[in-house]
Amino acid sequence: MLEMFEVGPCRDAYQMGLLVGQRFADRIRSRLATDLILQQQLLPFAQTPESQSIIKTLSETNKRKFPRYWDELLGTAEGSGVPVLDIILINFRKEILPFLSKAATHSSADGTSEDCSDVLVVSDSMAIAAHNEDANVAIVGHTYLIRGSLSNGLSFTAYTYAGELPSCAFGFNNHGLAFTLNSVPLSEDEIVAGGIGRNFISRDLLEATNIDDALRRIRSAEASVGHSYNLIDIKARRILNVETASRNRVSVQEIGATPFFHANMYLHLQVQQVQDQNSIRRQKRAAQLQKQSKDDLLSLLGDSEDAEYPIYMTGPTLYTLCTAVLDLDKQALSIIEGNPKKGEISHIFSMSFK
Repeated sequence: MLEMFEVGPCRDAYQMGLLVGQRFADRIRSRLATDLILQQQLLPFAQTPESQSIIKTLSETNKRKFPRYWDELLGTAEGSGVPVLDIILINFRKEILPFLSKAATHSSADGTSEDCSDVLVVSDSMAIAAHNEDANVAIVGHTYLIRGSLSNGLSFTAYTYAGELPSCAFGFNNHGLAFTLNSVPLSEDEIVAGGIGRNFISRDLLEATNIDDALRRIRSAEASVGHSYNLIDIKARRILNVETASRNRVSVQEIGATPFFHANMYLHLQVQQVQDQNSIRRQKRAAQLQKQSKDDLLSLLGDSEDAEYPIYMTGPTLYTLCTAVLDLDKQALSIIEGNPKKGEISHIFSMSFK
């Protein structure tokens, strides 16, 4: 069962991280112990001379731009009683993995740790963002919800991977701003070592006041790797898909009445990218399916017709952890655990804004 922890307001960011770490210490330790990407790739790499400048630059760059979130990360390590290095490595896994040797990344631990799917629509009859949160088997049972309150009156709710900053998945705040995320595969020569990490950018989005502020935060981030952000503004009844790449490249697509499906490849930002068959096949299958109603969208996200590369994943490496449905007109976020075709909601949150 997905647990929720309400935390804050706290004395400072370190205390917030400390309390989260203490609350979920067992889950964080279990995730670190069973995460083959960490154990077989990231930790061995961290012992090599060539890793030192990458890890050091990443740490210094992100600490300088986001000192509060860095303190939150340190607090999580302290609270859970695990090495700070382990927490740094899982939070920067996407920024570090491209620099591992080919031999290291072809081990039994697949470096592609998550593959999410989203279908978005804003029409006269509905305004919905529906998201499958897909992840490596190591994350199964190692997630939780954080409902954080800050001293400035802001509060957020975020689906969080154990030991990571909220949120590399989806979340919303009391300004009526929400987001879901999709990883995208930049080719190696498109990646900038030591830039801002994706987890720090998405943590910052939890504090955005509206969709324009969220866009500003993304544009100013100077990211190391690429990402796809689905920004949702409840007040304005708007959804944007924002594809980003290193060197401050950004492409924005406004979502309208034509349903928009996004897997894990760039669709409108022109960059060199890895051709990911999993994503290509999900994109192809989604194009074949009906998208006229909310039930159609859930049926699409629950589809497993393509047995090799299903939209709804059931292992052995990749699993759909849950489905998040953000209904802008109902101002509600629903979390479905299990196939979304069945529509069995485990959590529902009001996204009403102040």
